[in-house]
Amino acid sequence: MKKLHPLMFVGTGSDVGKSVITAAFCRIFRQDGYYPAPFKAQNMALNSYATPDGFEIGRAQATQAEAAGIPCCTDMNPLLLKPQSDHTSQVILHGKPIGNKNAYDYWRRGTSDIDFRKEVCDAFDRLSSRYNPIVMEGAGSISEINLRDADLVNLPMARHAKADVILVGDIDRGGVFASVYGSIALQSPEDRKLIKGIIINKFRGDMRLFDDGRRMLEELCGIPVLGVVPYYREIYIDEEDSVSLEQKRRQLIEGKVNVAVLLLRHISNFTDFDTLERDERVNLFYTNNTADLQRADIIILPGTKVTLDDLLELRRNGCAQAIQRAHRDGKMVIGICGGYQMLGLSVDDPEGIEGSVTSLPGLGLLPIHTTMTAEKTTKQVTFEFDGKKCEGYEIHQGVSDTSEVILRKDNCIGTYIHGFLDNTPVIEHLLAGYTAVKNGAASDPQAFKEEQYNKLAEHVRQHVDVEHIYKILTDD
Repeated sequence: MKKLHPLMFVGTGSDVGKSVITAAFCRIFRQDGYYPAPFKAQNMALNSYATPDGFEIGRAQATQAEAAGIPCCTDMNPLLLKPQSDHTSQVILHGKPIGNKNAYDYWRRGTSDIDFRKEVCDAFDRLSSRYNPIVMEGAGSISEINLRDADLVNLPMARHAKADVILVGDIDRGGVFASVYGSIALQSPEDRKLIKGIIINKFRGDMRLFDDGRRMLEELCGIPVLGVVPYYREIYIDEEDSVSLEQKRRQLIEGKVNVAVLLLRHISNFTDFDTLERDERVNLFYTNNTADLQRADIIILPGTKVTLDDLLELRRNGCAQAIQRAHRDGKMVIGICGGYQMLGLSVDDPEGIEGSVTSLPGLGLLPIHTTMTAEKTTKQVTFEFDGKKCEGYEIHQGVSDTSEVILRKDNCIGTYIHGFLDNTPVIEHLLAGYTAVKNGAASDPQAFKEEQYNKLAEHVRQHVDVEHIYKILTDD
């Protein structure tokens, strides 16, 4: 296949759909016979994934690699920031943590002897030598001009890659003309030349109503509008940003198995629940309301970036007591990763890895003690559940005093395995007691994902001028 230029999708802001559009083009290029790979120089997210060789990257790049039909690796996301508070983040470089950084110090690069720009550019170069094309994703808005000198991920990265840039704007949130025009106008003349097209995303209603808007944008910006992509509801792609949690369900529904996921302050890897959420027998909702916990059929404590802080909050807001009471009443309680640690007898952090809270009693539902350690476990795993082979991955700090991959006691299950609830044997075990709502088994998760990537690619092909993009990527 002919060598294509790298293609970068940047945004007028966060949550405009860059990650999903990037995934769509990873699948489109794969369908068309190319060998694409995703790339995002720097990601900020609590949703992460373990690569096959045991390193950590952003979940979005793992999803995009899956859409491209290739294994994920750290070169696809060399730098990952995992927020721990409003001011600090854990910095993951090439899949391994290198410490916590204050946001001001990180952005000013004043306290590090690491040349982050060189690290991410070298990762891109390695990836570019193996795949064609590289489908790149920017971060947030490209018009944060106060951070331009420190920007590693948007147009400075496009300059290094010699990428053609497409600007994505979200019409659903309003102000799309100002955000698109302003994002382009605020670029330097050099960077403005890199932007070869505009995609308007999340359109609702009659597409013909935007015909004049499309023409006006092209006249204002001097750049073609390559597509207007309608909002979709029946395509399911893993979400990266916690922004998407705001659209999740928050209440019980009669006639379904009501699964309550604790809405933790530092919740991470909430994609663990996507497969269960799509099961037609289930109403999965997020809550920290004690009355809802009492009424739910199943309670899940999810992963968290700061276990002790969230455990302390559960004790303060009464949720810890509500979970213990529900467990005594026979409700199923499940803990995943940090949630698993909370279900034990104690969590200790003698070295202050997570912060100022050094020790707390757990909820006492599982016979484990956990000690926080500086070293992080990141690996993909296979396991057996009810005699059937399953798979998932581990990303956690802390060591618990048990060799069990999955700990089951009475009506409580704890595990470090993310993706635990993506396995059909696990879901069927959890729902087996609710015969009144058993109206069909869960679909095969991997087959379902493949179907969704193909549906997404078809959706984007229908509404974006893909042939024009191919022309852009081959022009000298």
